[in-house]
Amino acid sequence: MPADTAAESLARLAAERVDHRFKGLPPDADGLTVGELAAQRRNLFTGGFATPVLALSAERLEHNLRLMETYAARHGLAFAPHGKTSMAPQLFQRQIEHGAWGITLAVPHQVRVARAFGTRRVFLANELVDAAALRWISAELDADPDFRFICYVDSVRGVELMDAALRGAARPVDVVVELAAGEGARTGVRTEAQCAAVADAVAATRTLRLVGVAGYEGEVPEADPERVTAWLRRLVALAADFDKAGRFAGLDEIVVSAGGSAWFDAVAEVFAEISELSRPVLKLLRSGAYVSHDDGHYRKLTPFNRVPEEGALEPAFRLWAQVVSRPSAEQAFVNAGKRDAAYDLDLPFAQAIRRDGAERPATGVSVTALSDQHAWLSTTPEADLEVGDWVGLGLSHPCTSFDKWQLIPVAEADGTVVDYVRTFF
Repeated sequence: MPADTAAESLARLAAERVDHRFKGLPPDADGLTVGELAAQRRNLFTGGFATPVLALSAERLEHNLRLMETYAARHGLAFAPHGKTSMAPQLFQRQIEHGAWGITLAVPHQVRVARAFGTRRVFLANELVDAAALRWISAELDADPDFRFICYVDSVRGVELMDAALRGAARPVDVVVELAAGEGARTGVRTEAQCAAVADAVAATRTLRLVGVAGYEGEVPEADPERVTAWLRRLVALAADFDKAGRFAGLDEIVVSAGGSAWFDAVAEVFAEISELSRPVLKLLRSGAYVSHDDGHYRKLTPFNRVPEEGALEPAFRLWAQVVSRPSAEQAFVNAGKRDAAYDLDLPFAQAIRRDGAERPATGVSVTALSDQHAWLSTTPEADLEVGDWVGLGLSHPCTSFDKWQLIPVAEADGTVVDYVRTFF
């Protein structure tokens, strides 16, 4: 897709009309375009937004984008952040503007979204054997010489299915052999001998081209620095063995890819050890949760805890809900629940209370359970909480926060909403 068309596609998001589809937005904004509403720069707390409403911090979002751009550049890594986290083309574009090589995705629908908004490089961190999806991707490749697409293979059978679906294609589909993270892990080839068999199957086709190796260290069983590092060295050694065997002849570069959001420091360290191969190596990192970070799971797992001198990510999400019931001194309920908040890894965290324009810490308030449309709050004697108060909740796991909201306000520290992020799940 030409760059001007990509810009036009993103601009069309601003022309979308605000209506009942979008939770939390001001009811009196119905009929405005998203761009018109953004231009009003309404305040999240006084501008008519209805609770519950999820907001992204403008400042923290920008901080996280800059931090990972700097980190990747410092360590000589190309960066293809995983787009499944946000499924937000506006954020894809900002990531690319902050130096990303392209966007990682997981399933064909996500690739269709990315292509609709002009993403030119896609790394599909998954096997792909769906014939209809393969034919569509092949058509995209044939129609656009600037489109780069890479996906996993992990079986001879999968290669055969891909080859059958792609017969007659003008351009081959680039693939990387996925090395499994260990016995009992998720997808991927279990042994190096099996990796060679899959690579041989690729070489026997005209529809596929082997361009490297990849995997996901987050699936290493009982992961710790030693086990993760050992697996990453297996991955690098596999690339070197393939290269020595001449499997990458004719390429401009060799792709070696890994990296989720919990071990990218180990990826950077081991990838720095890659010896000189016959072609330049594209060391492709795929971490995605950094864009919003969180107040739970990734706050505990982020590699920046181990390397604080490299910087620190900042949680950019806050879900604002309102106290609707205070049945006792020990209990309260707010109007946000499983339909609004991530809860697959941790419950939300009560962080702030707003009343009469003043904000203070949510001292003595904790979330103990979620119903579909309510959060159950436990309150100690020191909690000052009344019906009508707004409660700001921190969230755990960005992937299941983004997917509950189709249009997310981006607010500055004083509450001024400066943009809206559209998601496509």
